[in-house]
Amino acid sequence: MPAKNANLQKITAICEKMAQKLGYELCDAAIEKEPTGRYLRIYIDTEGGITLDDCEKYHRAVQPALENFDYDFLEVCSPGIDRPLKTKRDIEKSMGLLVEARLYKPVDGKKSVQGLLKAMDEESVVLSVGEETLEFPRKAVAQVRLVPDLSALDEEADEPQNP
Repeated sequence: MPAKNANLQKITAICEKMAQKLGYELCDAAIEKEPTGRYLRIYIDTEGGITLDDCEKYHRAVQPALENFDYDFLEVCSPGIDRPLKTKRDIEKSMGLLVEARLYKPVDGKKSVQGLLKAMDEESVVLSVGEETLEFPRKAVAQVRLVPDLSALDEEADEPQNP
């Protein structure tokens, strides 16, 4: 195993332990090289969503434990409401919800398909699209992400505002 992957595994283990200690869910940890340097990005969440205060609290707690790793900037963020589904927990929580599967190569002229998530594992991604059930080999799918339900925001915008 390359040292790079071993370091990321160690970082992820530290981040997971700290997230559990503070009552957060670790969604992902990644080291990303950008023109300004190497960013260690940690994505955390809670049932009610993450606030800026949550990110700051977690950052202050985890940073001392990560000092011996090679990165230039540490960012703690929310994974967002349209986050990619990466973990088993993400997948389980998203069953029956509207997702978008982005494909490496077009199928029937489309590189992305929206549908209700029926199943997803190492072998396949299964979506319900209208009356159809579509199954894609997992290796043909670049990414699966939640499609945000913005209907509540639309309803709020339609309500008259009190002065």
